[in-house]
Amino acid sequence: MPHEVNLLGGTDIRALASRLDVTPTKKLGQNFVTDPNTIRRIVAAAKLDGSETVVEIGPGLGSLTLGLLEVANKVIAVEIDPKMAAELESTIANRAPGTDFTLVRNDALKVTQLPAEPDALVANLPYNISVPVLLHFLEQFSSIQKGLVLVQAEVAHRLAATPGSKIYGIPSVKLAWYADSYLAGNVGRNIFWPVPNVDSALVYFAKRDVALGDEELRLATFAAADAAFGQRRKTLRQALADWAGSPAEAERILISAGISPQARGEELNVHQFVSIAKAKNA
Repeated sequence: MPHEVNLLGGTDIRALASRLDVTPTKKLGQNFVTDPNTIRRIVAAAKLDGSETVVEIGPGLGSLTLGLLEVANKVIAVEIDPKMAAELESTIANRAPGTDFTLVRNDALKVTQLPAEPDALVANLPYNISVPVLLHFLEQFSSIQKGLVLVQAEVAHRLAATPGSKIYGIPSVKLAWYADSYLAGNVGRNIFWPVPNVDSALVYFAKRDVALGDEELRLATFAAADAAFGQRRKTLRQALADWAGSPAEAERILISAGISPQARGEELNVHQFVSIAKAKNA
């Protein structure tokens, strides 16, 4: 059942920031969404059914948090900025009374426990740590089944890229280990404050029904992908040489995995990287 929530608009956000003497910083990758209609569009794209416990990373002044509280059963927000964290709880109390909200004051990259198991992750991710923090939460919280992130358009396209694309790389493979993903729309610059000098886009992801492997295999697969894309212009025989121990050993592993030693990393899907990792440890 939807909750009665009073969303923040641009004037509200600027007034809050002024009262708190908060200036969004590039260092923390902060850009606040100021348009309530865009907030509702983002929440709709997250495909929440109302039963979820949602974890939000970097809520800032709370514009997306309030939008999530309109729909979600519970929202857990992780905020590192002490000024904004201090204000956020009163903002939620005033604008979304009776909703289930919990604030975690911590660096998102250091969070290993939450007060409840999240089913979904929805966030306007800080631009400077968007990929590491997304992968960190997927690694730490296996309960996350789906999610939606707002990131720089360039990063969004990399996350959702498929083999054969020039932008397909390490983020694409690592997200694909956990989930299927796709681009879920663009977000205009003018709804942010401050207005960023880059475009933004949404990426939706849904967890795989069956995991590709255990933690040991994940680490081995990620190491293979890191090596392959570390020298992406080289053939896999050469790019994986240090990782395997020698070019000859890389070739043996690749042939064992059913992959041409002359292939390049950008041609391989996550399943093929898994096969390489398995072949090395066979």
